[in-house]
Formats: sequence, structure tokens, C-alpha cells
Amino acid sequence: MKSFKPHTPLDTLPHHRLKLANVVRAAGIIDPVFLNSPQFACEPLSEALSCQLTLKLETTNPIRSFKGRGAGYLVARRLADGEIGGSRIVGASAGNWGQAVAYACRAHGLPLTLFAATGANPLKVARMKALGAEVVLTGEDFDAAKIAAEAHARETGGLWVADGLDPEAAEGAATIAMELAEGELPEAILVPLGNGALLTGIARWAKAVSPATEVIGVQARGADAMEKSWRSGRLVIAPSVSTIADGIGVRVPIAEAVEDMKGIVDEVLLVDDEALVTAMRLLFRKAGQLAEPSGAAGVAAILTFAERFRNRRLATIICGSNLTEEQVKAWVL
Repeated sequence: MKSFKPHTPLDTLPHHRLKLANVVRAAGIIDPVFLNSPQFACEPLSEALSCQLTLKLETTNPIRSFKGRGAGYLVARRLADGEIGGSRIVGASAGNWGQAVAYACRAHGLPLTLFAATGANPLKVARMKALGAEVVLTGEDFDAAKIAAEAHARETGGLWVADGLDPEAAEGAATIAMELAEGELPEAILVPLGNGALLTGIARWAKAVSPATEVIGVQARGADAMEKSWRSGRLVIAPSVSTIADGIGVRVPIAEAVEDMKGIVDEVLLVDDEALVTAMRLLFRKAGQLAEPSGAAGVAAILTFAERFRNRRLATIICGSNLTEEQVKAWVL
């Protein structure tokens, strides 16, 4: 296993909520099974997209998503700080965050209750249960389930943990950028944008190491509340969400995550579901990689904004690959 560089990059944003020192700390705490994920320049895909593209695969781990980094660091820090005690941990998830928290809680023998929407991906729900979580299905979408989960935590005295709200989730995700930076960082990194932990974590480290590197969030056009909130400088809540990308289908942004984006995120781009499907098929055919819609968002952005990215050195994170057989048949094959 590779070792991380022992120094922290010069911090030009010392008052930012996400701390570079905590990213270094996270790299020493996160379960190694989630660290040092494969990254490589994919020549066939680069040729198809007319760019030089490096893929960072956050799918080759027990939960097939990047979220094991942030959840593992968050649970470990709460234990170390004595905040958990005898409390049951409570969270909400579209599926991948829930699997990550369940994996971490199982490792420490901690009870966990997760809330998910009634229409949540059945594969993800089954995996959350298999990892030991009690799962409550309620609400029409993720944010409705999240409201119910927060209420449950207040009523029962459970410890509420949230992707995007707790800084540890982003600091754990930032270890992805730390690994990318072991080589020369590209001209731009395209990052799927949901609750913001992945984007803000990567941006925080990447901008400290290479200020000239563009960090670009990618969001589904049918779930653009984070993009509108970041661009307008005020919290924008969408009336509904319409996208196949459940992993980034956020209707109610987290104010702290939007604030974290300021000064470190260069742009947020929107992509249609059609581009996500095309990107998933390209990843499978040209790179041999299975990605869920949110995991293919970066490639979808390169397709959608082809002239902007032509002939540039890019990287993107394939952040998840949890698909049902039916979804694979409909979107990939």
C-alpha cells in the first residue's frame, strides 16, 4: 500500500470549515479497503471524448462507492470524541451513504437506523439491511425521508449523522484528491455533485495543492438545487426532483455544504439524463467500467460540453456502481 505524503499543503484558507490537517488525519483512520483506489489514464475513452482523461475508480471496494471514506472517518471521530455513547446512530440515504455508514457501524458494533424513500433503489436498500442497518422506507424522495429521519433522531435521542452536513464526510472524501495529487493534477477535475461532500472535499485539497486546477461540479439538470444555490448565493429548494441519478438527486440543499463550495469550486455544470446514459455506455464499452448514473456524471459533462474540454487533461471520479440488473439492461447493455 502506498503511503501518503507526510506534509500538509500550504493552507491559504485557514478559516474554511474543512481542515487540511483533518484530511491527513482521515487518511490514517479510514479503513484501508477504501483507500488508494485505482486511477489511470484511459486511452480508448480519451480518444472517444477527444481529451486526456484519468479515471478514479471509487467502485472497487465492499460497498462499490466512495462514501466509505467519509462515513468511516465520521464514525471513528464520533467514537473518539465520545459523542456516540449508547446512542443509536440515525441517518438518511438514497443508498450509497447508508451502505457506508452501515459498514462503519458494523465494524464498531454500533446500532444504526437509516431512512430511505419508498422508491429507493432496491439493491441499495437490500445492501443496507445486509450490513446490519434497520431501514425505514418513507417519503416520496430522499429529502422527505431525511426530514423523517431527523425527526426520529430528535424523538429518540439518536445521534444524527448526515452526508454534506458533517464536515468529516467531506474531509474523508478529500483523501481522493490527496491520492490524485500524488501525480501531477490535471487541468480540471469533474466531480459529481449531490449533497456536496465529494465535491467540496476534493476541491478543498486540490485547490491547496494546485490552485490552477479547475474543480467542476456536475449535477443532473432535473435535480439542480445545489447548482442554483451556489450560483445565486442563497438556498434554493426545488419543488421536486426528476432524474435517473438517485445518488445526486438532491431537492433540499444543505446550507453548510453550499457555503463550503465558495472560493474552491470553479463551476457547476448541468447534464441531462440522456447524457448520463450515453456516458454509462461509453464507460462500459471503452473502459470496461460499470457506473451508476451519478458515477458517470463527469463523463456526461465532457460529452455535453465537448468544445470546452477538447484536448484538455482531465480527471473524473467514478463514484458508484450500485445498479440493479434491470438498470444495467436498460441503461448500459
